[in-house]
Amino acid sequence: MVAKREPTARQMRLAVELRRLREVAGLSAREAAALLGVNSVQISQIESGVAGVSENRLRRMTANYCCAETELIEALVAMATDRTRGWWEAYRGLLPTSFLDIAELEHHSTYRRDVEFVFIPGLLQTPDYARAAFSSRIPELPQDELELRVQHRMERQRITVPYEAVIHEAALRIRLSDRAASRAQLARLLELSEVDHINVRVIPFDLDGFGGTWTTMMLAGGAVPRLDTAVRDAPHGTAFVDSEAQLGVFRTLFRKVEAASLDPERSRDFIHRLSKEL
Repeated sequence: MVAKREPTARQMRLAVELRRLREVAGLSAREAAALLGVNSVQISQIESGVAGVSENRLRRMTANYCCAETELIEALVAMATDRTRGWWEAYRGLLPTSFLDIAELEHHSTYRRDVEFVFIPGLLQTPDYARAAFSSRIPELPQDELELRVQHRMERQRITVPYEAVIHEAALRIRLSDRAASRAQLARLLELSEVDHINVRVIPFDLDGFGGTWTTMMLAGGAVPRLDTAVRDAPHGTAFVDSEAQLGVFRTLFRKVEAASLDPERSRDFIHRLSKEL
């Protein structure tokens, strides 16, 4: 018997949004099912990501839920009908599911924002830096999985949307490997910071009055702001945050960290000075 594949984070997000629309409309699953002419089990399966939903049914559901947000509806339709099998599918069954979910999230994002205090953001890492980062994991990874993770991280580095990374000086100074690897990593940051749609900002140690957030975060833009996603490392894996209240907190935190950082030009100068010290 072939095991059913778990829904991806993107499929779960569609399911969550449909449930939220129903709840805002004040309808129970039974009442929503009656309006569609189906049974409540089918509604439950759609809202848990177990079953997909056709474009026609999705449009009927949003109409029954009195949703008049045209852009949101079209974005949900795109999520429901997308049959993309991206490059990340080659890693299914080989790497943790969260690795694939993040790659899929990035593929569909309209912007990316990262804040890092200890490590260089994954999208900006060199292969040697990524290898050193994965090698520090406890318990240690088998060599073949470590190399797969490095390969996957390098393939993720297809930055085609506006991207902003805020990096604390600590992350720039910590040597995960040797001087040569650190120097190469700083050179890579300088190279990428010159790309038009990529901004790299630095928070120096000697910044006065920076309380900061001291938490790593990633924000990925959705087709509409309501579909934005925040990603955080959790004790037992990766946590995807999608509630509007929590997204509001992350947006505010990012604006605070961004405002405290050096502008892109001064950040490049700062990174250049650090590379000279190595």
